[in-house]
Amino acid sequence: MIVLFCSTALLQVQAQHNQPPAYKNASLPVETRVKDLLARMTAEEKAGQLLTLLGWDMYAKNGTAVTTSAAFEKAVADQHIGMLWATFRADPWTKKTLETGLTPALAAKAANALQQYVITHTRLGIPLLLSEECAHGHMAIGTTVFPTSIGQASTWDAPLIQQMAAAIAREARAQGAHIGYGPVLDLAREPRWSRMEETFGEDPVLITAMGTAMVQGFQGTGFNTDHTVISTLKHFAAYGSPEGGHNGGISTTGLRELQECYLPPFKAAVQAGAASVMTSYNAIDGVPCSANAWLLQDVLRKQWGFKGFTVSDLGAIPGLQFTHHVAASKQEAAAMALKAGVDADLGGDSYYTPLLAAIKAKQVSMPQLDTAVARVLRLKFAMGLFEHPYADTAAAQRAANNAAHVALAKQVAQESIVLLKNEGGLLPLSKSIKQIAVIGPDADNVYNQLGDYTAPQPEGKVLTILRGIREKLPAATVTYAKGCAIRDTSHAGMDAAIAAAQQAEVVVLVLGGSSARDFKTSYANTGAAQVQSAETAVSDMESGEGFDRATLDLMGLQNELMQRIVALGKPVVLVLIEGRPLLINWPAAHVPAIVNAWYPGEQGGAAVADVLFGDYNPAGRLPVSVPKSVGQLPVYYNYKPASRHGYVEMDDTPLYSFGHGLSYSTFAYSNLQTQVKGSAANCTVTVSFTVKNTSATDGDEVPQLYLRDEVSNVVTPVQQLKRFARLHLKAGQAQQVQWQLTTADLQLLNTQLQRVVEPGTFTVMVGASSKDIRLKGQFEVK
Repeated sequence: MIVLFCSTALLQVQAQHNQPPAYKNASLPVETRVKDLLARMTAEEKAGQLLTLLGWDMYAKNGTAVTTSAAFEKAVADQHIGMLWATFRADPWTKKTLETGLTPALAAKAANALQQYVITHTRLGIPLLLSEECAHGHMAIGTTVFPTSIGQASTWDAPLIQQMAAAIAREARAQGAHIGYGPVLDLAREPRWSRMEETFGEDPVLITAMGTAMVQGFQGTGFNTDHTVISTLKHFAAYGSPEGGHNGGISTTGLRELQECYLPPFKAAVQAGAASVMTSYNAIDGVPCSANAWLLQDVLRKQWGFKGFTVSDLGAIPGLQFTHHVAASKQEAAAMALKAGVDADLGGDSYYTPLLAAIKAKQVSMPQLDTAVARVLRLKFAMGLFEHPYADTAAAQRAANNAAHVALAKQVAQESIVLLKNEGGLLPLSKSIKQIAVIGPDADNVYNQLGDYTAPQPEGKVLTILRGIREKLPAATVTYAKGCAIRDTSHAGMDAAIAAAQQAEVVVLVLGGSSARDFKTSYANTGAAQVQSAETAVSDMESGEGFDRATLDLMGLQNELMQRIVALGKPVVLVLIEGRPLLINWPAAHVPAIVNAWYPGEQGGAAVADVLFGDYNPAGRLPVSVPKSVGQLPVYYNYKPASRHGYVEMDDTPLYSFGHGLSYSTFAYSNLQTQVKGSAANCTVTVSFTVKNTSATDGDEVPQLYLRDEVSNVVTPVQQLKRFARLHLKAGQAQQVQWQLTTADLQLLNTQLQRVVEPGTFTVMVGASSKDIRLKGQFEVK
C-alpha cells in the first residue's frame, strides 16, 4: 500500500512538471525505475511481459530488407509481449533455411526492427528481451559451431570452455540477443535418453566446473555491454536420468540424492551469478518441476539467494494439465506455475488469457504477478536496453564465425577427442601412407558431425573427417566410401566400401550416430523430433531431443560393415561420432584403435585428422561411463556400496570408466602427501603429488583426485571426484600438483539432511581415471 501511494504521488509530480518518467531516467537506481514502471502498467501489460513467444515468425524478410511481420504486430497489440525466443533460429523445425533465414547482419536488422516497433508502438515503450539457444554456439546461420556439451566436458578444461562461452555470447549479443540458453547442467546417468549430448556427463563436480565456466563466459563482468548475455541454466531439476530413458520422464531420485548430486551444479552456477533458470518437464517424486514451490522458492531463492528470473521450458506449463494431470485447466496450470515461482512462460500459451483469468478469479494475487514482472524488468534495466536497445549490423557480421572463433572451435574439438584404445601403438598414423580408405556414414556428412540445436551450414564451412584427412595428406590417395547409413539397412554401398578397404594400407572407419534433423522429420510442438514410423524414409537421426533409445547398439548395418572390414586384416582405426555412449564391445575386442570424437563441431574434421596423424596429442577424458549392456544401466563410477556383483552374462563394470582417456605420451605419478589442519568443524586438507611425462612426446595429462569416506552414518559413494586439472608437460618434464580440500569437500548429508563433516578416516585416490588409480593414501579428520 505504501509503495503504491508513493509511486502514484511520484507520477503526479512528474506529470505536473512535464518531466520524463522515472523509469526512463538512467541515473536512477534500478529498483526505483522498476517500481515506477510497474506502477504505470495495467494487468494486461504486466502479463505480457511474462510471455516468451516463438520468434522466427516475427520478422519478414525481403532480400536484404527485414521488417516486422503481421504476426509480431498482432502479438504486440493483443498481448503486450515482453520477450521472444529463437528469433534467429534456423532449422527444419522452424522451416528457416539458408535462403529464408537471416545472416548475422540481417539478424541484427531484424532485432532492431522488432525493438523499434515495440518501443514506438506501445504505450510505455518497453524493449524486448531476445533469448537464443547457445549451448554449443549460437543456433543461427553464420555463427561458429563448437562441439556439443558432452565433448566440451571431455576437454576437462574449464578455462577453455569459459573462452568458448565468451565467443558464443559475443556472436549472439552482436546480433541483438540478450539471453543465451545454456549451460545444460543435467546430471546424466541414462544414456538411452535422447539429450545426453547436451550434458556435461555423470559427475556433479565436473558438471559444476564446466557449468560455472559457461556462466562466467556468457555473462562476463556485467550485462550492460555489447558482448555478454544472460545465462539461462537448464533444466531445473533432475531431468537427465529419466525413468526408462524417456525424454521428460519422471525422476525417481530421493531427496538425499537430489541434494548430493543433481542440485550442486545449479547451486554453484547460481552463486557464479547466473541470472536465469529454466524449469524442466519432469516431475520429482510426483511433483512437476514447473509447479514445485519447494524447488523454485525454498531452494533456489531462499537457500541459494537467486535474484534473477525463472522461465518454463517450452510447453511445460500446459504440461501441468495435459502431461502430468495435476491441473484441470490452463487457468489452473497458470496459477500453479506462477505461485510456485515460474516467472516467464516460454511459448506464451499460459501467461496471458489463462493467467489474467486466474487473477480475476483471485487464484493469483496482483503482488504475485508484480513480483514476477519485476524480475524480468530488472534485467532489462540492468542490460541497459532502455538506453541502448539496438544492435550494430556491421559488428554482427564481424563477430560471427571470425578467425579467432574458428581457431577456438578447433582447439575445443582437439581437446575433446578421447583416445579410448591404441593397441600396438597403431596411432598416430604415418603421413607417408600412400593409400588410405575413409569409410562410414559419418565420414563425410556435415550435419551428422554437428549435433542437435544446429543451424543450416553453407557449403564448405564445416570440415568433415574425410576433408580433414585429405587436407592432411595431399599427396596420398584417399578413397571414400559411405558403406551404409546410420539406420537404414540397405546394402547398396557395402561392396564398394569393402573394395575400397581392400586397396588401402589403412582404413579409417567413421561410425556412430546422428542428431541431424532433416526436413522430412516431424516435430512435436516443443521442438523435439518425433521418431519416424516404418512407412516413412529412414533418416540417420538416432539421438537428439526426442530420440530416446531402447538399446545402445550401433544401428543399421554398421556392425556388419565394421566386421567385414576388420576381417580383411588391414590396420583399422574406428572413429566414433556420437551424442551418447554406444555399445562398442566388439570393436573394443577386435579393432586396434578407437577414437571418440562425440559431435566435434565445424572444425571436427581438422581436429580428428590432427589426432590421427600425430599433429595433436589427444588427452580428452570420458565425462560419462561407457556401458557393456543396457542391462547394466544405470552404470556410473560414483555408485554407493551395496550388494553389487556380476550378472549371469557379464560383470557389472563399464567397458570404459569415467575419466578414461589415453595419450601418445606416458605419465608417472609419485610422492603423494596429505596434510590436515583443523578439525571436522573447520578443516583443510592439502594433497600434493608429482606427475612426470616419462615419454619422448610432449602431451597433456589430466590428473584426477577422488575421495572416499571410509565409515559414515549414511551411505556415501565408493569414490567421488573432488579435483582435476589439465596439465601440459613436455617430454621428461615433472610437475608437482597441490590441491587444497575444504570442509565442503568432506561433507555429507547426515540423517537430518544437514551438511556435516564426520570425524574419521578418508581415503584419497589420485590417478588418470576413476579406474586407473596410481596413488592411494589416507588421512584422519579429528
